[in-house]
Amino acid sequence: MDSKIDDNCIAEKKRLALTYLTEAWEEAASAGVDSEILAHAAMFRAFSDLIETYGEEAVAGLANTLPDRIRAFEFSLNRVVQ
Repeated sequence: MDSKIDDNCIAEKKRLALTYLTEAWEEAASAGVDSEILAHAAMFRAFSDLIETYGEEAVAGLANTLPDRIRAFEFSLNRVVQ
C-alpha cells in the first residue's frame, strides 16, 4: 500500500513540476525567447542538475537510452497515430 501511495505522490509531483515548467516556458516564449533556445537551456539545466545529483557516468547512461525513447514517441506531445 505504501508503494502505491509513494507512486501517486511522485506522479503528482511530476505533474506539478511539468505545470511549473510549462508556465515558465510560455512566459519566456512570450518575452521573445525562441523555442529552440528554451529547449537547449532546459536540457542544459536538467542535465546539470542530474549530474550534480548522480554523477557523469550515471547521467551518460541515461542519455544513452534517449534515442530509443525518442523513437518510441515517449517525449512526443502531439503524436499522430495512423
